[in-house]
Amino acid sequence: MKSRGFTLIELVITVAIVALLATAVVPSAQLVYQRERESQLRDALRTIRNAIDSYKFASDQGRIKLDMTQTGYPPDLSVLVDGVDDLKNPKEGKKVYFLRSVPRDPFYPGATTPAAETWNYRSYASPADDPQPGDDIYDVHSQSSRTGLNGVPYREW
Repeated sequence: MKSRGFTLIELVITVAIVALLATAVVPSAQLVYQRERESQLRDALRTIRNAIDSYKFASDQGRIKLDMTQTGYPPDLSVLVDGVDDLKNPKEGKKVYFLRSVPRDPFYPGATTPAAETWNYRSYASPADDPQPGDDIYDVHSQSSRTGLNGVPYREW
């Protein structure tokens, strides 16, 4: 009588084939995951930078109260979410808002850190080749020390 089942050699060959297929799929999955996070970073940077530009435009139009020492750029990211009084709106206390919420840096490791703290800031007075925080926020960039698929470090995006 013949017994049914797999021989040890058949099982070893099957496991070897599955392992070979897995080694081909894992790098591809990692690449897809990194591309997705890079896309999220691009979108987050675009969103924040557009909000900063909108704030500056509103201040140039006289819609935001500024003193003589301010540049017209937001002092922090929370102002973009909390809003500022609109000086051109006839209704008292009407605010103008620039963001619904501050997006997170997708490459920041801490999930519990507030989104505004996941970014590095550049003030208006800071040179482009050495971005430093200051009294206002002129630009944001990632805190990640990793390099993108395009060869450019994320902090330079």
